[in-house]
Amino acid sequence: MLQKLGFLPGFNKQVTATGAESQWTGGDNVRFRYGTPEKIGGWSQLGQSKLTGVARGLQHFVNSASIKYAAIGTNRILYAYTGGVYYDIHPILTDFGADFGAFAIGFTNNSPTVTITFPGTTSTNGISPGDILLMSEFTGGTGTGFTAADFDGIKFMVTAINSTSELTITMGSNSTATTVGTLKLKFYYPVGPAEQLGAYGWGISLWGGNVFGPLTTTLNGALGDNAFGTGGTGTDITLASTTGLPSSGTNFIKVGTEEISYTGVTGNNLTGIIRAVRGTTRAAHSTGAAVTDTSSFTGWGSPAANTDSVTDPGLWALDNLGSRLIALIVGGPCFEWDADATNAETTRATRIAGSPFASRDVLVSTPDRHLVFFGTQRVINIDTVANPIDDMFIRFSSQEDINDYIPTAINSAGTQRLAAGSRIIGAKLGRNAIYVWTDTSLFTMRFVGTPFTFAFEQVGTNCGLIGMNAAVEVDGAAYWMSDNGFFRYTGKLESMDCLVEDYVYDDLNTTSNQLIYCGINNLFGEITWFYPTSTSNVVNRAVTYSYLDSTAKRPIWFTNDSNLFPRTTWEDSAVFGLPHATKYDASDDASFDVVGNTDGVTYYFEHETGVNQIELGANTAIPASITSGDYDITQKVVKGAASNMADLRGDGEFIMRISRIIPDFILQQGTVIAQLDIRDYPNDAAASSPLGPFSLTPNTKKIDTRARGRAIALTLSNTALDSNWKLGTFRLDIHSGGRR
Repeated sequence: MLQKLGFLPGFNKQVTATGAESQWTGGDNVRFRYGTPEKIGGWSQLGQSKLTGVARGLQHFVNSASIKYAAIGTNRILYAYTGGVYYDIHPILTDFGADFGAFAIGFTNNSPTVTITFPGTTSTNGISPGDILLMSEFTGGTGTGFTAADFDGIKFMVTAINSTSELTITMGSNSTATTVGTLKLKFYYPVGPAEQLGAYGWGISLWGGNVFGPLTTTLNGALGDNAFGTGGTGTDITLASTTGLPSSGTNFIKVGTEEISYTGVTGNNLTGIIRAVRGTTRAAHSTGAAVTDTSSFTGWGSPAANTDSVTDPGLWALDNLGSRLIALIVGGPCFEWDADATNAETTRATRIAGSPFASRDVLVSTPDRHLVFFGTQRVINIDTVANPIDDMFIRFSSQEDINDYIPTAINSAGTQRLAAGSRIIGAKLGRNAIYVWTDTSLFTMRFVGTPFTFAFEQVGTNCGLIGMNAAVEVDGAAYWMSDNGFFRYTGKLESMDCLVEDYVYDDLNTTSNQLIYCGINNLFGEITWFYPTSTSNVVNRAVTYSYLDSTAKRPIWFTNDSNLFPRTTWEDSAVFGLPHATKYDASDDASFDVVGNTDGVTYYFEHETGVNQIELGANTAIPASITSGDYDITQKVVKGAASNMADLRGDGEFIMRISRIIPDFILQQGTVIAQLDIRDYPNDAAASSPLGPFSLTPNTKKIDTRARGRAIALTLSNTALDSNWKLGTFRLDIHSGGRR
């Protein structure tokens, strides 16, 4: 008997496969449109370059000449993208060359490491490993194999700080002589680390500390200055001996000043390693280097084993005031860049005069055009340790004047301190108000004119924002991710029903909450949150809500675990016509503009372009899949009384035999793989049907099979280049096979 298969839209991961009958339970790289699953659209890389570091801010805008721009802020550099080209517009903190003259540079034969010595009263204070230096006016270095072309106008990442007067950089090749030279350099405003990690203090144990268990061993193989283990790849470290080292749970070793965590021991290998934990810095270590077990170590002058605080990653808050880009280093100063300036792409962002020296978020209010800072300094124009950020304080400029922040009788500048919560997490511009979230509450901020300028109202409690980029506004409604669920505000606060909520929150890295990024794809009515799972320090999963197709009875949610899809930023299609997003590759150190980069790289993509992934000119397939819950048959089917798809919602009393699959696609391009997973009882491991999986081409009319079981689940997938599909209504030829 032929039976149509009907499935409700979205995923349901809150129940078992048995409980999710007539529903989809999971998949990757699929979406739902008009209630029907289909493969997501493809994406293509913009430009042929990889940006330094991980993108943490993205803003689209248009200048007065209708030239489109994208501002991309990574944890190291602020870029402007236009016409297929990336321009470095990062602000300069210090021009050492202009202020202090030439610096001595030293080379060592057969080594890529180069030392830079600061002259006179200059100091490396304020510079850290990973910061960016721009070189110029190189002289000397005769016989090294390097020339002025290797330094002048080239950016370098600082490898190490050797002293208050010396640092090192790393060249892309070895020097061929030991000699010296000179150069000048500029220091970029530092942004922050690529990851968000625990902030560790210092032990309070006995002086010298206590070590329990084994003390030391040595490395059997060198460790590079990268994220990998022994040999430069993988997640293992090989030791001379692991005897006595703790082998269960998360444990720690110390090599030099670097702390490394591990989760297992196999032979002489430590497995599941993570480099540079407990607030330490990653470094290279040679074979034979001393290794200390610090899993149970506490002591004065050593990192503590636990933390209740985290350090934020390098973040940007970006907006635009007409043709002017507004760019805030989160926790630092705010800058502007004028896209209307003559030869704008060759200019750099500069600090907004009169603005606070440190803030946590910024936006431009419209239509009134105030520049608003959130979590900022109480005292204006003082940049000292005595003027720290007040996490609940708001300051806004006078109307149309981003340089005027001191309230007077003739301007509209002002301040406000919120009361509910301990820290402002983020703010978003809405249709009728600015939404301001603290860690516990939601406020609205509305322009009311003189004398108060803005009115503030608390409109939600126990609904704080989990990370500064975890919220969006769509058509007058705010949607966000809290630490206790998903919320919506449409004039009233609503907790959103989510059929994948446990799947998300039970495997969420809350220590990396500031990495969460929420984006809109209005072409398909989707809101997506990109987030890190519990074992990851980078974004590696996505969860999407379909705000157009969802109903009160059936909210449509789906997830994506594909390693192709994680994005660190996302911008909708309003300016460029298609959505844009960024992807981070922590293991790829080769960027186009920074020598010695160890922070990984960012790819910039345009989405909904074709059906494949195009990256650095390479065209690769986007595999997609979707899996249903288990379905079985009822007495109606057995007696021949079945009349509609609801009749498939059975009790599993009878074995069913499936002899044919009749496919149906609204759209099919290339081959789609169909698989029937069979089980007799819910706790059984699913087994594939004997003749499957089945290859379905656009010309396939039917597939003969011999599937037999109490419950059967359907999986559809594709793996090939140029594949695309949109599901119709499949039919199965089902017969009763008795109770046993």
